Amino acid sequence: MTRVLYLIATAAGPAGYVDRGVRAARGAGWDVCLVLSPTAAGWWEGRMGELEKLTGRPVRWRYTQPGESGGLPSADAMLVAPLTTTSACRWAAGITDTLSLGLPAEGVHLGVPVVAMPFWSTALGAQPAVPRAVACLREQGVRVLLGGPDGYEPHPPRTGDAAAFPWHRALAALS
Repeated sequence: MTRVLYLIATAAGPAGYVDRGVRAARGAGWDVCLVLSPTAAGWWEGRMGELEKLTGRPVRWRYTQPGESGGLPSADAMLVAPLTTTSACRWAAGITDTLSLGLPAEGVHLGVPVVAMPFWSTALGAQPAVPRAVACLREQGVRVLLGGPDGYEPHPPRTGDAAAFPWHRALAALS
């Protein structure tokens, strides 16, 4: 039986390499539905067809209009990666005005396993709202991979290696 993964990428550097995340997830046996934040979708604007060919599905980046089909099967798990500080804070505050935040915000409360792997700098992560947001997401049941041997370590400003984002580590956390 195929497991359905919603891979949800917000607008951090690794979103420019989300095709690598899709390939890694497919290699791990997931049927991938890709959801991008509106900004991340803009980064792929001229190449969205590549992602749709890779997943075999439309890439979603906005809520559907009334009467429009969403076209996504139910998720067995959700991976929000990369997660920005802005998205973490908005999600924790219950601001779900984008599909990329609304799906995991609802999913975790419907019993869907939700994992999030951040990608942010030490300067942005030092903002007092960020650790509060991470704690709030964890209290809700989101597995936030931040710090420790299996988590993401924030990088000094302007030094993050987006191409080396550890998709395999994020996917392993879903097991």
